[in-house]
Amino acid sequence: PWIPGKHWEYEHDPHLLPIPFQVVVERYQKEKTLPALTRTKFLVSQDLPLSQFAVTLRTRLCLASSQTFYLLAADRALPNGMATMQELYREHRDEDGFLYLTYASQEVFG
Repeated sequence: PWIPGKHWEYEHDPHLLPIPFQVVVERYQKEKTLPALTRTKFLVSQDLPLSQFAVTLRTRLCLASSQTFYLLAADRALPNGMATMQELYREHRDEDGFLYLTYASQEVFG
């Protein structure tokens, strides 16, 4: 979701993928069971697998092992957990240069 006035918080060359780069993680608007993150911006390494980033988020959300959550890229795609953050960034980055991920519980999907 592009918001006017948002931009990178540091200088970058738009032709090069920044190392590390910023990811914004937002809770799904209609989410009722998962808590909100206290911090939504993360600097991540290009080669970090999404599955490892998901472990970090799970820890920050203080989820029990029985709780499931899903990550959506660009509010619509369920990315492959084996994909690197670089691959997600290249495929799903927003016009403002951020990669947005949305998290939700399975109840959201039916």
